[in-house]
Amino acid sequence: MTWQQQNLPAGHPAVRSGKVGLLVVNLGTPDEATAPAVKRYLAEFLSDRRVIEIPAIAWQPILRGIILNVRPKKSAAAYAKVWTDQGSPLAAITEAQAVDLQMRLGDDVIVSHAMRYGRPSLRERIAMLQEAGCDRIAIAPLYPQYCAATTATVFDEVARILAEMRWQPALRFVPPYHDDPAYIDALATDLGAQLDSLAFEPEVLLLSFHGMPQRTLDLGDPYHCHCMKTARLLGERIARPGMRIETTFQSRFGKAKWLEPATDATLEAEAHKGTRRLAVAAPGFAADCVETLEELAIAGREQFTEAGGQDYAVLSCLNTSAPGMAMLETIMRRELSGWI
Repeated sequence: MTWQQQNLPAGHPAVRSGKVGLLVVNLGTPDEATAPAVKRYLAEFLSDRRVIEIPAIAWQPILRGIILNVRPKKSAAAYAKVWTDQGSPLAAITEAQAVDLQMRLGDDVIVSHAMRYGRPSLRERIAMLQEAGCDRIAIAPLYPQYCAATTATVFDEVARILAEMRWQPALRFVPPYHDDPAYIDALATDLGAQLDSLAFEPEVLLLSFHGMPQRTLDLGDPYHCHCMKTARLLGERIARPGMRIETTFQSRFGKAKWLEPATDATLEAEAHKGTRRLAVAAPGFAADCVETLEELAIAGREQFTEAGGQDYAVLSCLNTSAPGMAMLETIMRRELSGWI
């Protein structure tokens, strides 16, 4: 029994403190590959004012009246193509990354994971860490490139959660790492090895990042610039004779103008102009998900081959690869310095 415990007044509630927590955060996923589960997920995701920057009075009738009655069935079919025995690939990989980081960082820190939308929620996991005695918590959004529609939403939600707390933990937010040498090194090592293992030599390598509306760039969001810098630094490291590297943006949604060139349009254009061997990497995704496993690996293959392409490959994200986990450990140890 500690001196503090011996001297607590009668009836004093039990309190745990003195621990450090690390919460790694990814975007989110439905609980099941079903239309009802996808509808619940999209209702939360697409109601975030950071994600859809249209006044709610105009957007919510469209969301509730049209999108949530049409899109869930289509999206559920895409999720079903990549669903595993462990459930959502994104959820399973993010949890595995947290488990690996726990082993690497040891008992000095309690590591957990959360999703910005869906489960496990930020609210649930922050409460869990605080209950475990963490009065210092580092929040680590696994988005290498900053965007208001991704990184900032984590800040927003954490702020809302803390606003309801009487005893708030001290917080640190791990910054974007789009040009961090550890990140570029990990990508170059991992993607280079995957390129070497292909049964063909690509004429073109697409570096496909998640798209955002053009309006985000016009309003000063750094996301496009972060993606382009990542692509430039990575391209310098993995360039090889006879392979052209292009940067594209995927996952367009709605009628607004999005960042270009678009990945799907580029796949068809490359095949039409004679490219027969093509590979795709998605360096902006920390973990493989429906956007990489279905949109790129399945739909993308169909788009390329139906337009005349032949050899096609989608390279895996860093996931729990040795280079990827070493990179995460390096960044987390740096951001936790002074705490552990």
